[in-house]
This record gives sequence, C-alpha cells and structure tokens, in this order.
Amino acid sequence: MNNEFSVHDSTGFNSYQPGGEVAADRWATVRHLFDADYVETPADKWERAQLLFESRDYIKAAELLASVAGEVPFQTDLCLLLARAYYHSAQLGKAEAQLRVIVDRDPVEHYAHLLLGRTLERQGRPEEAAPWLRLAAAFGGELADV
Repeated sequence: MNNEFSVHDSTGFNSYQPGGEVAADRWATVRHLFDADYVETPADKWERAQLLFESRDYIKAAELLASVAGEVPFQTDLCLLLARAYYHSAQLGKAEAQLRVIVDRDPVEHYAHLLLGRTLERQGRPEEAAPWLRLAAAFGGELADV
C-alpha cells in the first residue's frame, strides 16, 4: 500500500516510515515544535539518533551521529554507536575508520575490538580480523590462555 502522505520536513515531525508508521524520532522533535528560537543541542541530536538506531534506520542515525561526533568527538559511547550505525548500514570503510580511532583512544574497549574484527571479516579480510577478535575475546574473559 502506497502512503500518499509521506512527508519529510527538517523537524522530522511529519516523517513516516515506508509502511506508513510514524518515524521513531518524531517524539524527540515534537517538544520544540512551536519554539521558533530553539536550537537543537548535541544531547537532543544524540537522543534522536538513538531512537533512529533502535528503529533500525541506520543511515539516518549515522548521519545524525556523525554530526554530533563532530561537536563532541571524545565521547566513546557516541563514537561506538556511530560505528555500529555505519556497520549496520554497510558503510564498512567508515565503520573501520571510526573503530580504529576508538581502539587507539581506548585500547581496552572490548566491544570496539569485536566490532572492528567483525567489520574486517565482513570486508573479506579475515586475516586482519583475527587479532582483533582474539583481543576482544581476551578482554571479554573468553580466552584464559591469551
């Protein structure tokens, strides 16, 4: 069934999914609908991006998260969610670059090692992935002999 009312605006208030459902980030933007002087903060963008990610709109989530990461680049959880959004939207080169920044900055970030290994595997580079996956396993306590 085609949705004749699929409207997209800059606020996201009227955004709909292909099946006609309301966009996940709609309620995060409605609070400021009538405030003409309102400027969206990085925290507001972060909240909308999380809603988009949870609704599996990974491309929009990645776009928004990249914007926020430019404003607050040293938030590991933000950068990790950005890398996950890139991974799930098959932007593997961007995911790899983001994950390498994270592991350089925080070398014991278990999930970053795991996702970097999975990203490299998905790109057909299993030899490069193996050390990252071993590190992730070791940080996660899976390999006692490492």
